Amino acid sequence: MTDEELKQLIGSLAVSQQELAFAQKATDRQIKELGKQIGGLGEKFGSFTEAMAYPSMRKVLTEVFGMDNIAPRYQVRKQNETLELDVFAYHNGPDPKVMIVEVKSHLREEHFDQMYKLLSKAKRFFPEHADKKFYGTLAVVDAPEELKERARSLGFYYAEIHDNVFTLKIPQGFQARAF
Repeated sequence: MTDEELKQLIGSLAVSQQELAFAQKATDRQIKELGKQIGGLGEKFGSFTEAMAYPSMRKVLTEVFGMDNIAPRYQVRKQNETLELDVFAYHNGPDPKVMIVEVKSHLREEHFDQMYKLLSKAKRFFPEHADKKFYGTLAVVDAPEELKERARSLGFYYAEIHDNVFTLKIPQGFQARAF
């Protein structure tokens, strides 16, 4: 191979490396955009599930628990921290209580920790309700039987969907945990 041929080969390799780097940057941008789109779809599906659950949960909260104040997609800020709840409900009469409902399309183990965190923060975010008992409810579209049982064993109410309606599943002897 001559010096000239070697220079041409090195030159073409340098161009190929530049083209490869440019193509990699374009691919990285496309992957990032795709990630945003997938995240947006997940958020929209979550909002859809919450909207689907709200009418049924409002009925359950009113008829079963006597809640007279119910709000979907409730958000409260204290200093620099925000607490977001799928459904927030409370009752001021005899046996005053607060119900926090989290809606999930697929129940997973980490949702129990999420519910504990919400309930542990709630009295600080709602000092006007500090005298009430706080309860957690998981309204779920799909869950394995062992996670349904785990939810109950942790003292959370559990609601599931059937024929497009969420119904509360309270087994005999179940004792909800007040927070």
